[in-house]
Amino acid sequence: MRYSLCVALLLVGCSDSGEEVDDKPAFEIQSSPFTLGPGEEVTKCFYFTTNNLESIAVNRWVSDMSAGSHHMIMFRTLVGSQPADGTIDENCNCSGDSCISVPVYATQIPHEEVAFPSDDGNGRPLAQDIESQSKGFFQMHYFNSSDQPLTTSVSVKAYSLPKQVVEDLEYTRTDIFATYNADIRIPPGATNHVVSATCDVVGGKFFTLSTHSHKQAIATRIAESGNTVFLSNDWEHPGNQAFSAPSFYEFSSGKLTWECTYNNTGDNAGRTITDGQSAKTDEMCMATGYYFPAIGPRGCVMGGGECNCFL
Repeated sequence: MRYSLCVALLLVGCSDSGEEVDDKPAFEIQSSPFTLGPGEEVTKCFYFTTNNLESIAVNRWVSDMSAGSHHMIMFRTLVGSQPADGTIDENCNCSGDSCISVPVYATQIPHEEVAFPSDDGNGRPLAQDIESQSKGFFQMHYFNSSDQPLTTSVSVKAYSLPKQVVEDLEYTRTDIFATYNADIRIPPGATNHVVSATCDVVGGKFFTLSTHSHKQAIATRIAESGNTVFLSNDWEHPGNQAFSAPSFYEFSSGKLTWECTYNNTGDNAGRTITDGQSAKTDEMCMATGYYFPAIGPRGCVMGGGECNCFL
């Protein structure tokens, strides 16, 4: 499922588990700064290799974005090549059949701390596996609404469970599940235009669920068998629905429905809007969440009226 994993974004906030954590990160990534002109809106990608020399189990992410940042998605490149570390481009050149990238972490607020639950229901902490010296990139969306240039950058810190816990496998692996709808077609001037899809969902338990869309969206929703699981009316900061032991959420039907409602009455009102990466000109409709026990990132794409799922 190359396409779905490459385009899927994870924009999920999580509540702090309250667990004591080490103040020293397992690794830290700082993007190279660049200048954003007045009124400029762009999507940039920054490429890196993590400096952890052994696999780690991340149970907390901490990120900071400078003024002008709308959101950031951290991808890990699993297969294929990417530009040299430190490169910034606007094309996200991890593409084609030879490259597979998956989302690892994302945020939409200037400072965020995401801590995974310390109890999976059986007393074991949850953590996300990151291999040593992993290659990846930040996808960063910026908009400078001021009349002055802005210097922009992003930083991410990864905090790991203690080494002995990892070596003894005394934790439960969690990872992402993300959907993507490639069938978005919003007519010029449309109001209350609903795009909906239903696909299979990975088995297991979810401790958080959320959505992702762009500026034409006026509502986003996740449902199962007609019952709403998550609802938001704020495309920029949709928030999340968090679950904890013993009441983690399970999709008992094996199906997940996600939908977005759009008004095409703004900057793009004169044309049909389709799916795409640009938050300025395109749209997205996604469901996102962390599930466990995990065997890796999983997801589904709706395209041509059919689901293409990697479960």
